[in-house]
Amino acid sequence: MRIRIGKGKRVLSLLLAAALFFGLLCPLTPQAAAETLDLPVPAAVLMEFSTGKVLYEKSAHEKRPCASITKVMTLLLVFEAIDSGVLHYDDVLTASAHAAGMGGSDIWLKEGEQMTVDDLIKACVVMSANDAAVVLAEAVAGTEESFVARMNARAAELGMADTTFKNCNGLDEDGHLTSAYDVAVMSRALMEHEKIFDYTLIWIDYVRGGQTQLVNTNKLVRSYNGIKGLKTGTTSAAGSCISAAAERNGMTLIGVVLGAENTKDRFSAASSLLDYGFANWKITVPEAPALPDLPVTGGMTDTVHLEAAAPQGVLTAVSEQGTLEIAPELPESVEAPVEKGQQVGVVRVSMNGETVEEIPVTAAESAEAITFGSAMRYLLEWFFLGAETQSGG
Repeated sequence: MRIRIGKGKRVLSLLLAAALFFGLLCPLTPQAAAETLDLPVPAAVLMEFSTGKVLYEKSAHEKRPCASITKVMTLLLVFEAIDSGVLHYDDVLTASAHAAGMGGSDIWLKEGEQMTVDDLIKACVVMSANDAAVVLAEAVAGTEESFVARMNARAAELGMADTTFKNCNGLDEDGHLTSAYDVAVMSRALMEHEKIFDYTLIWIDYVRGGQTQLVNTNKLVRSYNGIKGLKTGTTSAAGSCISAAAERNGMTLIGVVLGAENTKDRFSAASSLLDYGFANWKITVPEAPALPDLPVTGGMTDTVHLEAAAPQGVLTAVSEQGTLEIAPELPESVEAPVEKGQQVGVVRVSMNGETVEEIPVTAAESAEAITFGSAMRYLLEWFFLGAETQSGG
């Protein structure tokens, strides 16, 4: 049987083909691509980790409850306490009556039960245990109330203007609010402590000598390419929430979703956020330029060696066709004396003529100025060294 295509269908086919061809030639800009994201959630943010740049936002500063994502701040303060020596991973902590009475998601700690800091962090991260979070909070600050005061102070330091904490675990409480943007900010701060990923990437583990199994509440750990964590949360007031971190090709992204109706929408929205970021943005690391020796005027040495930190990766849109340039900007010479570590210039990194990074160039060694004393010392050293050389010493 021969099927004839009507004129209307033929025109439609041609239009679709043309649209596809044009789309291939003119890919969507990140902004246009972002506008096509249809996330079934009331609030979301996508942030690049190294720069803190927001790549996508939806009601980013709307104040909302965030359930157990609250524990991101709790864990940040715990890791800072460990770094300062207040806590240690092998410290054994005792559950108070207050901690044991938390309810909700927990590991059923009993008053007086003891557990190491390491296991409590594991329970807090993997199982989102409310009781474990309170035990850690009390160990850091004495009481949960004092710890919450520290949480709010730390939030203020990080510029989290939308946030007020009322507890350390995220149980629903009047006035306990944050925003998708603030969650991304505190997630970024926690991720500076790379030890956190030893916990967030656990799928199944055990505490109490193998008697209590922990299964990760973040299902992306098993399904999303490049996932690094970070924290989920669900309550009746907050809905289903997640702060998801993932890394691909040297770029790490933080996708925050608040208020999803169910866990399926939560994970789907987080995956879509991360997919959008990896498809439309990239990190380019420029090659560091060779630094010449810098001439010294009026010095005991003619030149000094120079050094500079390695350039950071530059965040750019995949569709951006600009050229990344890097070049040292140095004076013709530097006047002695020169101190080691003294800045003498910069390495400028630019994209399309716009500076994106300035790296200080410093002297790798000192250069003493010529004085009568230094000249005499040099002559004496030269004289005695020459005498030793002639005598074969």
